[in-house]
This record gives sequence, structure tokens and C-alpha cells, in this order.
Amino acid sequence: MSEILKVSTEDTERENDRFHRFSLISWWDQKRLKDAKVLVVGAGALGNELMKNLALLGVGNVLVADLDKIENSNLSRSVLYRAEDNGKSKAETAARKAKEIFPDMKVHYFDGNVVYDLGTGVYRWADVVLGGLDNREARLSINRNCWRVGKPWIDGAIESIDGIARVFDPNVHPDGPCYECTMSENDWKILNKRRSCNLLTKDEMQGGKTPTTPTISSVIAGVQCQEAVKIVHCLETIAGKGFVFNGLSCDSYLIEYTPNEDCMSHDPPAEIIPLPKRSDAMTVAELQTLVTEKLGEGTELELGRDILEKLVCPNCNSEEQVFTSLGNVHLSRGVCPNCGKDREVKTFYIIRGDVPFADKTFAEIGVPKFDIVWARNGVHLIGFEFAADAADVLGTLQQ
Repeated sequence: MSEILKVSTEDTERENDRFHRFSLISWWDQKRLKDAKVLVVGAGALGNELMKNLALLGVGNVLVADLDKIENSNLSRSVLYRAEDNGKSKAETAARKAKEIFPDMKVHYFDGNVVYDLGTGVYRWADVVLGGLDNREARLSINRNCWRVGKPWIDGAIESIDGIARVFDPNVHPDGPCYECTMSENDWKILNKRRSCNLLTKDEMQGGKTPTTPTISSVIAGVQCQEAVKIVHCLETIAGKGFVFNGLSCDSYLIEYTPNEDCMSHDPPAEIIPLPKRSDAMTVAELQTLVTEKLGEGTELELGRDILEKLVCPNCNSEEQVFTSLGNVHLSRGVCPNCGKDREVKTFYIIRGDVPFADKTFAEIGVPKFDIVWARNGVHLIGFEFAADAADVLGTLQQ
């Protein structure tokens, strides 16, 4: 009788487990999902569906990044937002609402520009990156960061009632196609037009509003999360391919991408060394000394993004030293306060030899927290990660 009671109790406990139905899938391992670390970039229509799905799946560690605030128009396409959330941070709200769905989820948010202010260390932290974005520049940034640190990412794109989900995995196909390989000549024209603006936060350059529906968001985000589950379980994915869905005809098909031999994103993953100092405590000169000891004289430092060094007015020859992320500078700063003419931006991303700002810390020259600075000497490349910043960026995810 006791054996019968024991079996009955175990059956009841399994039925009460919120993930019991998942365990009926032969290859499913809930612990893999509990331990998984996922970075979600974008908290709009796609990002909402991604966060909802990750919570329902029981993914244990999620960082969501976005710079926008919630608007009333988001409410028809974003399952996590409510009218009272208008004006609040998308990333913070999405993180909070996902945790309400799955209270055991460790979730944190990054409220800022993912191109210029999100340190590359978060890509190395993640097991998989999910993109829910609406612009090429951010996708290109994710792609290059993921490829350099050897992490898979899953892109989603939607318009009207059509969409595409595609997987790029340097671990499965190190010589295979990445996002940059898929970019057409027109894609580059649009991207270069955006980059041609002196200050990238110019309101008119933020792009048009893409018409979408919650239904296509559900379809594409569902495929993205399903591919993420397969990556976490070490199963075969559609890496190097895209799942295309046509909403009007309900047709779907896979498209296979071809690698571009001239692609700039295909640096193989490099050795990465954690630094004992924070980015606001290590000077440029200190790191230069360290990398010279490692790689020898002539080693250059490569930053993962352009840094705005100064604003120069060609009309009155005045200069303003800035040293900040391009994501923090609005168009209004481009007007010279002395003569009212447009100023030019002077940026850099390579540091070589003696520089006038060698005594500044990396935080003081605009390098974001938890970033990776790359040291290159010929074919030799090593990344130096500001690992001491991790807790500031990852919050409870670092515990």
C-alpha cells in the first residue's frame, strides 16, 4: 500500500510542476533552460513576444536591452505593456512583466543605445542572443559582437503581416554566412545614409515607423524562441538559413544564405582576458602597457565602437573636447555656440602610440561599462574585458 501511495504522490508532484508537459518531450531538459543565459535586444513588438515566450519556457537568466519609452501605439502590438506604462522604459517594463509570468526568472534590463552603450561583455555572457530590432545598424552591431565572441544569435524581422527569422551561429558554421553576408547593396545604401548624419541621434534619422501586427510578431518570435531552445539543447538549428513567412498566403519556406568572402564580420573568436579593474579605474596608458607586454611594440587598441572625441567648427575654428558615446549626443550639440554654424564631429576607434588622453580612464573617454577592448598586432588579436563592471550591467544576473 505504501508503494502505491508513493507512486501516487510522485505522479501528483509531477503534474503540479509547471513544466511537467515539457518533460514529456523525449529530449527536453528543463535544467538547461533554467541555467540558460539569454540576451534580448529590443523590447518592442517582437521583444515582448520573445520575453513572454522565454518566461513561459522557464528560461532562468535574461537581460533585455532597449532605449525607447512606451507609447500608446505600442499597446496594440505589445503583450506586456498597459496604458499606465506610457512613458516608462520599455526594457525595464518588459523585464518586470516577464518576471511576473515566471517569478523564478532572474531578469535585468539595460536602458540605453545598444550600438554605442551596450558593452560587448554582455554578448560573451550570453549563451544565445535574440534580436527584435527594426534597424540595420543595430543588427550589424549585434552580428559583429556575436561573431567576435563566438555566440549564436537569432534575428527576427517583421513588416505588415510578413516576417523572417534567421539563425547565425559561428560555432556551427565558422566560415558560414552571418547577417552582414546577407546585406544587399540597397541595405548598405540605407545604412550609409544614416551614418552620413554627423550626429546619429538626429530625430529625422531614426527611421520610419514599420507597420506590424501582433499576429506576425507571435509567429516570428515563436520561431526565434524555438530555435533558441534547440541551441540550448545542442540540437540542429536552421543556422545559415532564414525562415520566411508570408502572412497573406500563409506560405513559408527556408532560404539558404551564401557567405561573403569579403565580409568584415568574420574575425575568428579571439582569446579574451578579464581585467581586474573597472573601466572607470583603468587608464588608457595602463592598458597600453599591459598589451605591449602581451603582444609587443606596435600593438594597437581597437574599441568596439566610434567614440566622439571633439566637435569642431570649420567656420570660427573653435573646438569642444567631448569624449563620449555617439549615442549620448543630440543634434542640437552640432550647432556651434559661438557662431551658430554646424560643427563637424571628430571620432576615433583606434588608439595607437602616444595619445593626449592617455591619462584618462576608459570610462572618461566614452567606453561603456563591461566592454571589451581589442589589442591587435599583425594577425594576433586579444580581447581585454572590463569584467569588474559586470555587476553594474548584469545586476542580479551576476549573482
